[in-house]
Amino acid sequence: MEKSELIAMLNKDIAEEHAAIIRYLTHSYLEGEDTPIGAGLLSRSREEMWHMHWLGMVIGDLGGEPNLTPAPYPYDPTNRETIFKSYVEYELKLVPHYKGEADRVDDPHIKRVLEREGWESAMHAKKFQRVLDKLTPDEAAGVPGEENELPKEFVDQLQDLVASKYTQVLQHVRNGWVLQREGITGWELMDFSMTQMKQLAHIAEEVAENGITPRLEAGQIDTSRSIGVALQKTLEDVRASRERHLKFRDDSETQKHAGLVVNLDLTLQQEEYEAGEIEDWIKKL
Repeated sequence: MEKSELIAMLNKDIAEEHAAIIRYLTHSYLEGEDTPIGAGLLSRSREEMWHMHWLGMVIGDLGGEPNLTPAPYPYDPTNRETIFKSYVEYELKLVPHYKGEADRVDDPHIKRVLEREGWESAMHAKKFQRVLDKLTPDEAAGVPGEENELPKEFVDQLQDLVASKYTQVLQHVRNGWVLQREGITGWELMDFSMTQMKQLAHIAEEVAENGITPRLEAGQIDTSRSIGVALQKTLEDVRASRERHLKFRDDSETQKHAGLVVNLDLTLQQEEYEAGEIEDWIKKL
């Protein structure tokens, strides 16, 4: 298989895994991460993040540009029963898909990655089937999420922060994959994405707890392959994000939500730390 064909194939796969991450993560937020169903979904979404990561690392190593646009995730939202049936079907279709791709690849590492994607997808299908089998009649007939009690303007602000932080997460992940040969800096950027995933969760949960689907939609992603340009853009993004969070934390409506304020205070400290680290990395270039 030609390199360009291989990269194109893996980029279609990464879009499928990205779609699964968003679906399970969103559902987890709507159920509540502290509920049995929500916790299980959060665990599946994290495993899908590894799937996406393995594919992204291969694409970056091959010199390709990772596709960060998620594929559609077809599911029936009528109730929990139909939702989980959709999840089982989605995961099961990936099993022969990845086996077929693995059979076409000569590189031993890439072959193993694709084979693992396949058998872990089979395991996900089994776990979703177990959840489906254990649903009580009321759970099966119900839908995740509560009724919204937040003012529209406040929800809109939260959704903007969700989309902004999600874009930041993807930017750091992309840079880690593409700049992996730059040494430790590429991995440190990847580390930041993990912290930012938790920052994202703090905001997204506030939206989802009121029965609203968090806007996990990415904005513009910088595709520079220069470590200097990437770091400068990252620094600008972190500083801008901190300013947005400062303003939002001090908003009168935000102050009514004590838990959110605590999480924003933590995010602000983390972003100050990140900016300081990146400034030092730039000085060392």
